[in-house]
Amino acid sequence: MKSEENKIAVKVQFIEITDALEGQRIDNFLIKLLKGVPKSRIYRIIRKGEVRINKGRCDAKRKLVLGDIVRVPPVRVAEPKEIISAPAYLKASLQSGVLFEDAAILVINKPAGFAVHGGSGISSGVIEALRELRPDSHFLELVHRLDRDTSGCLIIAKKRSALRTLHEYFRGSGVKKSYLALLEGHWEKKKTIVDQPLLKNVSQGGERMVKVSSAGKPSQTRFRCITTYQDSTLVEASPFTGRTHQIRVHALWLGHAIIGDDRYGNKETNKMFRRRGYKRLFLHAHTLQFAHPVTGESLKLIAPLADDLQALLDKEK
Repeated sequence: MKSEENKIAVKVQFIEITDALEGQRIDNFLIKLLKGVPKSRIYRIIRKGEVRINKGRCDAKRKLVLGDIVRVPPVRVAEPKEIISAPAYLKASLQSGVLFEDAAILVINKPAGFAVHGGSGISSGVIEALRELRPDSHFLELVHRLDRDTSGCLIIAKKRSALRTLHEYFRGSGVKKSYLALLEGHWEKKKTIVDQPLLKNVSQGGERMVKVSSAGKPSQTRFRCITTYQDSTLVEASPFTGRTHQIRVHALWLGHAIIGDDRYGNKETNKMFRRRGYKRLFLHAHTLQFAHPVTGESLKLIAPLADDLQALLDKEK
């Protein structure tokens, strides 16, 4: 009985499929719509014909088409949880950090220190904050991810069709990415390609780690020296593959970990930079180049360095 007290009944719904909803399977559409309803229940109402598309029965794999009318039967769904508002600083940064926007995509300069989405004890991330800022937007989905401590270019799709196209770009070679990273010490080469396979594992403390290993997945990063400072080197890092923590681990393999990297970096070097007032990972997604998913126009988007990153470089000169 107690679990029933936390549920609310929903009446029959007739939902017209817009461009923000088209292209997805009916089962996935219902799983998102009927939050808290067991998947077994959702598949049961599809099989029994309680879910109808344009008044006809449907299969769970049926893909929704623009203009479809979906009948959703009355079910009991979980009581909505209280929404915790995103931090004011994050929302302000997102509002001022728009690099490009049209009807299909939004590209922002993500601030460091925030996950791209909630979860794992995080109530609100970048995508949740954007949805809160834009309550009238019917579709906002992350195209790719950046680590919490990495700043820079992040693409959000505003249409499902754009999301599908951009995912295809990222799976292939349709997106060129470059990052700015400040490495410890003097890196003597002008440029090099690190071609070392990366393997995910878990440390004894339960923290997710990645290491160079012949058992890992193929991974390539090109490093190019930009400026050498007294005890650090600014480089452009261009990943050809998209492995977890790829640039950070490849920089470590070079013998020059990224400044401020608490997971893979040098503790003593990080302490020295903290004494100078610098406290975070110096890794910034600087540029993205790709064809617009709708128009095909060639786009090159550049995210300016955050004030704290630029201030550190100015001090290093």
